Amino acid sequence: MKTVKSFQKLKDSGEKIVMLTAYDYSTAQVLEEAGIDGILVGDSLAMVALGYRDTYIITADEMQVFVKAVSKGAKNSFIVADMPFMSYNINVEQGLENASKMIKAGASAIKLEGCNKYILTLIQRCLESGIPVLGHLGFTPQLMNTIGGHKIQGKTAEMTEEILASAQKLEKAGCFAVVLELMPKESAEYITKNLSIPTIGIGAGAGCSGQIVVTDDILGKYTDFTPKFVKKYANLHDVVLNSVNEYKKDVKEGIFPSDNESFELDIEEQEKLC
Repeated sequence: MKTVKSFQKLKDSGEKIVMLTAYDYSTAQVLEEAGIDGILVGDSLAMVALGYRDTYIITADEMQVFVKAVSKGAKNSFIVADMPFMSYNINVEQGLENASKMIKAGASAIKLEGCNKYILTLIQRCLESGIPVLGHLGFTPQLMNTIGGHKIQGKTAEMTEEILASAQKLEKAGCFAVVLELMPKESAEYITKNLSIPTIGIGAGAGCSGQIVVTDDILGKYTDFTPKFVKKYANLHDVVLNSVNEYKKDVKEGIFPSDNESFELDIEEQEKLC
C-alpha cells in the first residue's frame, strides 16, 4: 500500500515517480495492475468525462462520485482527489469539509492550487485533520481567467525564483509533493533541486521528480485537444471507432449475433414451438 512516504522514498532514491489520472473503476484497475505510483482523480474529468467546456463547472459533489469509483478499482493505490474550483476558496471550514468528503469517498490525499496565505492556512488545517495535501504551482488552471489563458509560467529567472519561493512555502506548510505545470524544463529542474519534497511535472520537462499526464490523452481517447507536452502511446479513438463500425456492419448484414453468441432451446422444446 503506497503512502505519502512512498513518494519521498522514490525521490530520495532517485527513482522517478509515475502518476496518471483515472475517472472510472476499470481504468483504475488497469493503473493499479501496472503499478502506477499514484492516481489523480483530476478536475480535468469535467471536460474528458462529462463534456463540460472547462474545469470551472464541476462541483465537489460530482468529483466525489468519480473518487468513489476509482477507489473501488484501485484499492491499494495512492489516490489524490482534485479540489475543484471554489470548493475550498470561501473559507477554511468549507475547504476542510469538502476535503474530508474526498477522503471519505476513498481518496488518500487532496490537491490544492496556489500558495497564498489562505491556502497555507488551509493546508495546515488539513494536515492537522489527517488529510495529506499535494500542492500545485506554475500554470494553475483554476486561475486561467485571471492569468490570461494557458500561459507558460516561470519564463524568466525572476519568475522561477518566485515559484521556488512559493514551493518552499508549500514544503514548509507540509505538502508531501508539489505539481509543477507548464513551465520551461530548466525552471522546473531548478525548483526541483532546491526542494526536499518531490515535484511532479506536467509539461515541465524531465528534471522533475516524477511525471503526471491525463490518461485519456496518452491513449488517444480524448481528441478535443491534445497538449504539446503529451506523447500518445495509443490511438483508442480510432480503435473504438473502427470496432463500432464493424459492429454496426455486422448487425445491418445479419452477421451478428451468430450461433456462437446465441442460446438454443432443447430439441424437444423447439418441436413444441413448431
